Amino acid sequence: MPSIYLDHNATTPVDEAVLEAMLPLYREAFGNPSSTHAQGRAARVHLDEAREQVAALIEAHPAEVLFTSGGTESDNLAIAGTARALKAKGTHILTSRVEHPAVLNTCEELRKEGFRIGYVPVDGHGRIDCAALADMITGDTILISLQHGNSEVGTLQPIEEIGELARARGVLFHTDAVQTVGKIAVNVQHLPVDMLSLSAHKMYGPKGVGALYIRRGTPPLAPLLTGGGQEKKRRGGTENVPGIVGLAKAAEIARSRLEADRAHLIQLRSDLSQSIKNYISGVRFYGHPEFHLPNTLYLGFDGVEGQTLMIRLDLEGISVSTGTACSSGSVLPSEVLAAMAVPEDLMVQTIRISLGRGNRAEEMEQVASALKRVVMDIRSKTGFSARLVPK
Repeated sequence: MPSIYLDHNATTPVDEAVLEAMLPLYREAFGNPSSTHAQGRAARVHLDEAREQVAALIEAHPAEVLFTSGGTESDNLAIAGTARALKAKGTHILTSRVEHPAVLNTCEELRKEGFRIGYVPVDGHGRIDCAALADMITGDTILISLQHGNSEVGTLQPIEEIGELARARGVLFHTDAVQTVGKIAVNVQHLPVDMLSLSAHKMYGPKGVGALYIRRGTPPLAPLLTGGGQEKKRRGGTENVPGIVGLAKAAEIARSRLEADRAHLIQLRSDLSQSIKNYISGVRFYGHPEFHLPNTLYLGFDGVEGQTLMIRLDLEGISVSTGTACSSGSVLPSEVLAAMAVPEDLMVQTIRISLGRGNRAEEMEQVASALKRVVMDIRSKTGFSARLVPK
């Protein structure tokens, strides 16, 4: 049975061209870019060219790109690095409850260090309340960290409005754009952000590598990793040149086919959501109806536990994720849905479908049919009564 992968917000398959670009860096061009001999200089050239390619994807200057081990490190460096560097100026940080754990847990650690963390409310679609944000900024606020796109429900935040507000109040603004870079156009020349996180494996690159954009003129960050003078003394440690070259190739590919991929994903998402609506009743869609990622559907089915549905779909060769997080064997409610004031009994009925460039139109019909069949079976076994539209 051919499998259908629908969990691209978790990770994406490495593009064949990305893998081919990386292999020579393991075989022949394996030098340390800090070495001054021929092998080292060759590695340095690869590193510099990669920085230019990544910068081009977001319309940044190459000097504004700092390579990291991924989105988590980029978020940690932006938030903790700013907080510790500017502690004498203020100790107030603003974020939201719909952020990635890389942001939330970093803020929690900073709280233990004496920083004050404020959480900006979101509406029922998971979108930031900008009026509330404006009211929460104080003279002690040193950083606002709010995501660009939500990995669960797919809602896009009003980054332009948030950034302009931050600038007007003299506050640094970081955005976690891991879910948007490579999916939609991100131009830091137009977005009023000071720092922006991105990751390779969310756009068909390798795992374990990412970048942090730091706008020129941003105060120096306190480094998380100390060692050599790599990345202009902002991140110690020999650079992962093969991974960075993979990130650069993935960025180059994403840039070249951004609009085509976006149109493809929008069409697939539309087709799938319409088929689900046609086939199944008692279904709820979460996230903003207009401002959302082009590839993400977050939905719940009355009378059907998301975990059960995910397992049943997995047995059918369809990979999706649930709206819950597992910790030490216990199922925890989604913090994102909780922030959106979704009742807990509905939270456990959710699944996330996140499409990718390799998905095809005919797969959407297969998935809709499988959902109809599985949902009907689960409901019949649990005694739940809901009208299913016949195919």
